[in-house]
Amino acid sequence: MATNNREVRTGGKRKTTKSSSARKPPRKVARRPDAESARSLALAIAEAGLDKKALNVEIIDVRGKVDYADFVVVMSGRSDRQVNALARNIQEHVKKKERVDCIGVEGLPRGNWVLMDFGDVIVHIFHEDTRGYYDLESLWIDAARVQVEEAAR
Repeated sequence: MATNNREVRTGGKRKTTKSSSARKPPRKVARRPDAESARSLALAIAEAGLDKKALNVEIIDVRGKVDYADFVVVMSGRSDRQVNALARNIQEHVKKKERVDCIGVEGLPRGNWVLMDFGDVIVHIFHEDTRGYYDLESLWIDAARVQVEEAAR
């Protein structure tokens, strides 16, 4: 890494500082190349949600139906605080156990609807009142479902 010395004037005095001309590369997000890995990631997300008492957890297999993800995980919380807790727990659990960083999170701290992007898996966490209004599951009514009980193993 290259460093440059540069002079800075502060209050009439000269001061020499070192600055780095090369920046650290951005942290890489681990992408899982195969469908089986994406499936296991979706199951880990469901498990993390169930650990915090998520309601109506569904894993929808959208391979071949959409191009932005392989699986969509949908779950609900009883309050905005629970929705936020679910999102935090999922993020921590997946980073620790699966070594996958969340690419982006939207909807915090409001807690009506949190959207999390893990690359091949998208997570929707709804307040239970909001989930019925949007009814996302009906968009993929013909898509296969993954048994969530597998996450409880």
